[in-house]
Amino acid sequence: MAWSTRELAELAGTTLKTVRHYHRIGLLDVPERAANGYKRYGVGHLVRLLRIRRLVDLGVPLSDIPAMEGSDENAERTLRALDAELKASIERQQRMREELASILRRRSLVDLPPGFDGNATELSDVERSLLLIYSTVLDPAAMTTLLELHSTDPPPARAEFDTLPPDADEVTRQRLAEHYAPLVRHQYEQHPSLKDMATGEALTRPVVAEGLAALYNPAQLDVLRRLNILLGEEEPR
Repeated sequence: MAWSTRELAELAGTTLKTVRHYHRIGLLDVPERAANGYKRYGVGHLVRLLRIRRLVDLGVPLSDIPAMEGSDENAERTLRALDAELKASIERQQRMREELASILRRRSLVDLPPGFDGNATELSDVERSLLLIYSTVLDPAAMTTLLELHSTDPPPARAEFDTLPPDADEVTRQRLAEHYAPLVRHQYEQHPSLKDMATGEALTRPVVAEGLAALYNPAQLDVLRRLNILLGEEEPR
């Protein structure tokens, strides 16, 4: 029994293009041609093609198949590496499913970095946006600290700060900064790493500065500047 390329592909459940690709990369031997010039494949080619498909279906890269066939040791090493990758992928997908379940329960969580829940869902749109920006520059430990901070009740002045008009007078700006200063100092005492985070390189990156400038109005930015002065992180001008 001999088959054409098309017949071989159909028997193996694949395509002409795939069979020809395997020929090009040396995975499948090119058969002899019949008198009419057409390739004629035998049982050995079909079995070989089915074996290749089996390995591909398991996730083995085509480039690893020759080495696997070279020795049992290579085959075991390749399969164990693939198993480890699949295990990590399954764990990642399970975490994704858990996050999706939380988001389905509380749709607002989709606008927050992974792990944020509880009172964090009461954050303003601006704070949500900033948290997403921070997640691009802070490491997991720093984000965990922010999670802890945002899981507590917000300070009474936050609502006033969130709605502060851009033309707010200096007295109001200074009052808000002075209100926040002891709260921030208390947070520094509770979370020593927070002060290092606030003064570190991560939060001085352009993406953070641009985010603050775009999300806060001039009066709010001035409150933050005054707050930094009160905390001793910036010298008065």
